Amino acid sequence: MITNSASLLTSSYDFSLPKELIATHPASPRDSAKLLVYIRETDEIIHTNFSNLEEFIPKNCAIIFNDTKVIKARLFGKKTSGANIELLINKPLNALDISVYIRGKMKVGSELLFDENLTAIVTKLNEDGSRIAHFFVNKKPLRFEELLPIIDKIGHIPLPPYIQREDNKEDESEYQSVFAKEDGAVAAPTASLHFTKEQHERVCSRFTHAFVTLHVGSGTFKPVETEIITDHPMHSEYYSISSEAKNILLSDAPILSIGTTTTRTIEFYARNKNLQKGEANLFLHPNNKPLRVNHLLTNFHLPKSTLLMLVASFIGVNKTHELYKTAIDNDYRFYSYGDAMLIL
Repeated sequence: MITNSASLLTSSYDFSLPKELIATHPASPRDSAKLLVYIRETDEIIHTNFSNLEEFIPKNCAIIFNDTKVIKARLFGKKTSGANIELLINKPLNALDISVYIRGKMKVGSELLFDENLTAIVTKLNEDGSRIAHFFVNKKPLRFEELLPIIDKIGHIPLPPYIQREDNKEDESEYQSVFAKEDGAVAAPTASLHFTKEQHERVCSRFTHAFVTLHVGSGTFKPVETEIITDHPMHSEYYSISSEAKNILLSDAPILSIGTTTTRTIEFYARNKNLQKGEANLFLHPNNKPLRVNHLLTNFHLPKSTLLMLVASFIGVNKTHELYKTAIDNDYRFYSYGDAMLIL
């Protein structure tokens, strides 16, 4: 039993997961994934499939989705010395300054060479291991929006590190929601991956719904390494809230949030109602509970991750561990390509 004070300890969010339960490929079809439904009011657990999701959504609920689109952020190239390098785009800081991660030693001024006459020059080394780079084609500086069509040709889908395989053609469509629209994420909002086009259209026809955008950054995979969770430096990600979503958020309608990224966006806005777009760095945990989201659809997350702590902000640490143990005992698949959980 984890006490309230222990809920601030990072160690309280650890658990053991059999390696074979880490999903390395998506369910096919998407909505054939398992769905664990937890009803808080009755403390009931139901095991079903994602295709049955609509049966459990409260009738008066409004649903909010994240329409971010994963870009081909993983690039392979060479240093001017000829050495191979791998670069991961994290996010644009402004039109020209791009936050990136690069494997291997770098110094300011290092030039990196890619296909399609694309080059990058490192302009700054950050203490957190990230780098800032400027991109060029034939020595012409590129704005981020000009870079996107080039990396779409030469880049790779940035699969999470725990999948431990190279991306393939299937991932270009499968590691993307069917309603993805706004380019900018380097990781998928994974609860969204379970929707087929038909199911999404069906849900949207039955329920009030809207979209927000939160461009998921690589910080989503960063484990909490501090002893106390509130000492963790939370990453920030660009968000934008549509006028339709804003109207729902300002109403009294109960909200089902599709995924942790949507939840962070909604909850950041709930605390900063004058900011319809910007950088969100909200950290939800049992001592910082949701103010506006009533119900959550989510996947099963990494130990000691801010995503697991977000789940605990809805149901507490002990219940989170209980549900995760139930999922493990019932062979649910974990992480980005894994199964889903609906908290009502």
